[in-house]
Amino acid sequence: MRRSLAVVSVLFALAGSVAAAPGDPPPLPERMARTGGGSQLITAVAPGTGSTTGTVTWWERRRGRWVAAGSAPARFGANGLTEGASRVQGTDTTPTGLFGLPYAFGTRAAPDGTRFPYRPVHDGSWWCQDNASRAYNRWVDPRPADCRAEESEHLASYPTQYARALVVGFNYRHPVRGRGAGIFLHVNGKGATAGCVSVPAAAMDRILAWADPARGPHIAVGTVSGTTAVTRY
Repeated sequence: MRRSLAVVSVLFALAGSVAAAPGDPPPLPERMARTGGGSQLITAVAPGTGSTTGTVTWWERRRGRWVAAGSAPARFGANGLTEGASRVQGTDTTPTGLFGLPYAFGTRAAPDGTRFPYRPVHDGSWWCQDNASRAYNRWVDPRPADCRAEESEHLASYPTQYARALVVGFNYRHPVRGRGAGIFLHVNGKGATAGCVSVPAAAMDRILAWADPARGPHIAVGTVSGTTAVTRY
């Protein structure tokens, strides 16, 4: 019994020394300029603006500190990442910045535990990317006459990528024409995206089961360093 207590004491001492080790950097959210004000955060970080891969991590505040709840490999736009405030539509770049997450959607049913509002994709579901349309950068079902099919995305045509997804609030609240539309966090396709962030299907399910709108989650997209560093946002 005495030996067991001694071992436990040593383990606690070691744990305390590891937690207090000098030189350990603070968790990424604590190094960011803003986190959106909630107690959940998703970070999508690439090595540089020319990268098409990186890491998505989802964080939550526990006892006053940010703790990683999970992570997964991520894919970005085929032409890398670019500053969201000056992005140009159709460039296959992922916009950087800190964004809200308005709602979730999918061609498949929401995974168990999903608390986000979840819209099922039907054959008539489109994301309007037509700059001339009143519905620019909005889900439309059915597609209105002023939203041309060739300038929009038929969501049901992407059953793999949009099996489950979260809308990223880039250029969403007050859309600027020509900046870009239809940016999501979704399931991986065959390769890089057209500007979205994607993760493996299992990771997308875990994120949806974890994310709680009541905790104000946001997504921060950026690079490790430079003018598009995720810590800037």
